[in-house]
Amino acid sequence: MDGEQEFGTLRRLLWPIRRAELKKFLPMLLMFFFISLVYSLLRNTKDTLIVTAPGGGADLIPFLKVYGVIPVSVLFMLVYARMSDRLSRQMLFYAALVPFLVFFCCFAFVFPVREAIQPHWQARLPPGLANLAAMARHWVLCLFYVMAELWGSVALSLLFWTFANDIVKLEESRRFYALFGIGANLALVAVKFANQAIHALEARLVRHFPMAGWTAYVILLMAMVLLCITAILLIYHWINRNVLTDPRFYSPAEQRARSRPRPRMPFREAYGFLLRSRYLLWIAIMVIGYGIAINLIEVTWKTHLGLLHPEPRDYQDYMANFSLATGATTLFLMLFVANNVIRVFGWTVAALATPTVLLVTGIGFFGFILFEDAAAPWLARFHSTPLAAAVLFGTLQNVLSKATKYSLFDPTKEMAYIPLDPESKIKGKAAIDVVGARLGKAGGAVIQQGLIALHHSLRAVPGQIALILLVVIGAWLWATRRLGRAFARLARNA
Repeated sequence: MDGEQEFGTLRRLLWPIRRAELKKFLPMLLMFFFISLVYSLLRNTKDTLIVTAPGGGADLIPFLKVYGVIPVSVLFMLVYARMSDRLSRQMLFYAALVPFLVFFCCFAFVFPVREAIQPHWQARLPPGLANLAAMARHWVLCLFYVMAELWGSVALSLLFWTFANDIVKLEESRRFYALFGIGANLALVAVKFANQAIHALEARLVRHFPMAGWTAYVILLMAMVLLCITAILLIYHWINRNVLTDPRFYSPAEQRARSRPRPRMPFREAYGFLLRSRYLLWIAIMVIGYGIAINLIEVTWKTHLGLLHPEPRDYQDYMANFSLATGATTLFLMLFVANNVIRVFGWTVAALATPTVLLVTGIGFFGFILFEDAAAPWLARFHSTPLAAAVLFGTLQNVLSKATKYSLFDPTKEMAYIPLDPESKIKGKAAIDVVGARLGKAGGAVIQQGLIALHHSLRAVPGQIALILLVVIGAWLWATRRLGRAFARLARNA
């Protein structure tokens, strides 16, 4: 009998979803899976197109983030806010998602003839600003990059979680939301198999139609993206017709009773609120530190990855393997490591894991770049090169940083709000979302633009990037340790 009880307890821990809830949970999990799969496919492809484009490269990414992604994101939010006042919840979802369906369909037709519609003139700009001319030269690929970036913010962060928070009961959320995260990482693993399926279809397509292999690959990938978005729309429609009409799963009155408007803070007010609380300021430093660090690391890594794999197909295949490694590592940490680290070693050790991983792997990554002449003879014994070793350590750095971020950094960051008073919880989180998100995302891009303007290319300044990264991670580690002590004091007094 005790064995049966222990087995039942273990089953509830691994799979806490009740049988009657599957009608609601499985469609939502499937929707989240398809959204995450599209996000992963687009993320790999947008980087491949920009990094391997003639006259492009990873140096173009900071300019695209500042002059492309940010303005389009602001424009979308203004339009979305206006539509939210005029459309029903269901029509708002369709109105936000259908433009992506239309754009990626158009891109599939435009991509084969992009050279005919893109300008071929060369603007005479200073070397540090040559990337602005490259943005105009490759406007089709740059527009794709912007829309791919926007998908993550719109479909993943905004539409799905707004929908989930509207229809999932508070008691259900404690069991549903963690498994949604696992579904997102399964999508990362699925990218590798999707890539193999596209390659197989491409080989058949090329036999019957005279088109370049890479062009055929991109068209087939867009077809897969369109199928996934169509599946998302159909699942959403099915949930509205079959789940939200079932009183067991959704009560509009209950949802309105428990919903609370989230405070919206102007940037200046949010900044002042953080300065009045050292505890919240330390959380903000952690968030900003991660945003700047991962931006500096990713662009530098993609620069060298583009040198190692200049062909688009090779670069895309490498990114598919990277997604597989990230998803598998994150799943392992979430299922078997994260809870035990927090439970056994405490909050501070768990929160320090992500910056420590970035620091240790960063030493190897930048070490092989900065000391390539000294490392070349030693690496030659292993039939390798400093570039290959740097890319390997950069891949390890990105895989482990993302895995520890999802499994340890995010949970500990959210735990840090728990001991605070209600006002600090609500307003503090809103302020950190405003200040941390903006400074974290834009900070790294602005730093890289400054280095490019001064030195013409990020490849010329790995030492400066390593030094800036060291300062950022040092501030992140300092803030985490200070926050850990304050968190422990508040937890004891709670």
